[in-house]
Amino acid sequence: MTKPRTSLGATLRAWRDRVSPAAVGLPSGHNRRASGLRREELAGLAGVSVDYVVRLEQGRSTSPSEQVVAALARALQVTDTERDHLYRLAGLAAPTAAEISDHLPPGLQRLLQRLDENAAAAVFAADWQMIWWNHGWAALLGDPSSKPFKLRNFARDTFPTDAGGPHLSHWPVTSVAQSSVESAVVADLRRASGRFPGSARLQGLIEELASSNQRFAELWEAGAVGAHREDHKVIDHPAVGPIAVDCDVMTDGDADRKIVALTAAPGTEDETKLRLALVSGVAEPTGQSAANP
Repeated sequence: MTKPRTSLGATLRAWRDRVSPAAVGLPSGHNRRASGLRREELAGLAGVSVDYVVRLEQGRSTSPSEQVVAALARALQVTDTERDHLYRLAGLAAPTAAEISDHLPPGLQRLLQRLDENAAAAVFAADWQMIWWNHGWAALLGDPSSKPFKLRNFARDTFPTDAGGPHLSHWPVTSVAQSSVESAVVADLRRASGRFPGSARLQGLIEELASSNQRFAELWEAGAVGAHREDHKVIDHPAVGPIAVDCDVMTDGDADRKIVALTAAPGTEDETKLRLALVSGVAEPTGQSAANP
C-alpha cells in the first residue's frame, strides 16, 4: 500500500487538482489532461514562476514566504482552515484576524433555533460577548436585549466590575463550581488573546477586568491557557422555582465562537421544570441578533 503523502508539495498538488478552471475564470477547453488547474495556471494566478510551483510540489523547496503562501491560498480558493494548514506545512504561523468577529452564520442560527423546546442556547464571541440567543434562553434567564450590548458579556458577569451585575440573567444563577469556572474563563481569554492579538476589544476587556477585579488579575497572572467546556448551575426561576441544569460549551470554527446550551438531566424533576420554564414566559420575540444595539 502506498503511504499517504501529507507534505506541503503533496497538499498543493491535491488542491490544484480539485480547482476547476471555470472556478477561477479560465476556459475549460476539451484537450486538458489535468482535471484541475495546470501548474502554469496556478503560477499565473499566484504571481510566482512555474518553476517555483514545480519545486514546491516536488519537495525541492519547502519554505515559501508568507506572501507566497497567501497568494497560493487565494489562487486555490481554500477555506480558512485549509489556509491555516497550508501555513503550518510551510513552517509559518497561521494568520490571525485583527478583530474578533460577531458574525453568526445563518445555518448555525437555524440549527440553534431548533433547540427552543428542549434547551436554552446562546452564542458568544471569542471574548465571551453574547451575540445571539434563542427563545429558550430568554425564557429561562430573562431577555438579554434589555441590557446594553457591552454588558452582555459572560466574562464581565463572572468577574463583576460594578454593582449592577450580573447582566446575562434577570434572576439568581448559582454555579456549582464557581472557582473552576473563573479559572476556565480566564484561561479561555488568554487563549483568545493568542488567536486575536490585534483585537482592541479583547485587549480592552482584559485590561478593564485586570484593573477592576482582583480575582481576575490573580488568575491572569497565573498564565493558564485553556477553554471553558462545562458547568453545572442552579437557576432560581421566578415561575417554576430552582432548576438544576448542565451547561455545555462547544467551540465553533476559526472565529472561536462559543455555543452554550443549558439542559436538564432526562427523566428528572428538573427536566419537567425546565420545559415549563421554556414555555412560560417570552412575551415578545427575543433579540436574536444581539450584535450592536
